[in-house]
Amino acid sequence: MTSNNEKTARVTMKDVAREAGVSQSTVSFVLSGTENMRISADTRARVLEAVEALGYRSRAAGRPTSSTSHRVIGLMFDEIATSPFASISIEGLQEEAWKQGVIVEVVMTGGDRAHETAVLNKWAADRVHGVAYASILTREIAPPDALARHKAVLLNCIDSTGRVSSIVPAERRGAELATRTLIEVGHRRIAFITGEPWMDASIQRQEGYKRALRVAGIKVDPTLIVEGNFLPSGGHAATVALLEAARPPDAIFCANDLMAIGCYEALKERGHRIGETIGVMGYDDQEVAQHLSPRLSTVLLPHREMGQWCARKLLEAGASSFEAVRLEGPIKIRQSHLRGQPPGTET
Repeated sequence: MTSNNEKTARVTMKDVAREAGVSQSTVSFVLSGTENMRISADTRARVLEAVEALGYRSRAAGRPTSSTSHRVIGLMFDEIATSPFASISIEGLQEEAWKQGVIVEVVMTGGDRAHETAVLNKWAADRVHGVAYASILTREIAPPDALARHKAVLLNCIDSTGRVSSIVPAERRGAELATRTLIEVGHRRIAFITGEPWMDASIQRQEGYKRALRVAGIKVDPTLIVEGNFLPSGGHAATVALLEAARPPDAIFCANDLMAIGCYEALKERGHRIGETIGVMGYDDQEVAQHLSPRLSTVLLPHREMGQWCARKLLEAGASSFEAVRLEGPIKIRQSHLRGQPPGTET
């Protein structure tokens, strides 16, 4: 188990599940006190021990108990099931709101404007406290007209009219940090596997990669930039192309963790030892990053913190000032990015 000295301020249920060696569902059932599930006493004890060791506080911790009515925040997503990051944002917003006894209603609209308008009109009639309007893809949007009836913020998207406060990941800074980390351990021929070229995240991550090279005095080599597709298949194909080039790279920065899976497979097929003969960096910090061998160094997308920011912004007293926030996520240092060095430790 993790010692008290290793506790962090942002412990999640996923952290507890990993520490106890169980699923998040098991943790949820144990913490809710559900007794009719076939969870052994030993497993329950491991979960509770992990909770204590990590200092995890559930959503219920510190919630008001005397009030019989609660304010409501509406959270409107265009899509939820297509990405793991939507649930992380929802959880962050819910946890922050519930600290003040505020309930979150979540609606998925599929991007249908008629559906969005109907829900926003209902929420106006219900006098919800505020609305977070969210996109599964980081992008510029034109907010629906009915959103103007609410105290509102944009989650993972930017208002093209410049009227509604918003929060998105700092994609350029994240990619710049990842590239700089590869440079600091001695890599110089650093390849970049892009995502789909029409996506803002792919464009901005490539810009951050190029900026880090220029700052370090390393010339940007177009032959080291290969198009991917944000899927393992794209990472595999791009890595094969890079390795077959006249001058292969000594490190590969994949624009997301799924492409890093394909990159790993292509490297291992050709006898490379990741973190020794070649470095690999990912982006997103998806769950799979911790289970690859070696574990994948990657940039964390701060979707939980973005959700928390939305709740705080909507619940702050008085009129809200306009803000357009780009939130930087930390790099998760593991073993894959190294260059002929002993494996490092995760931060």
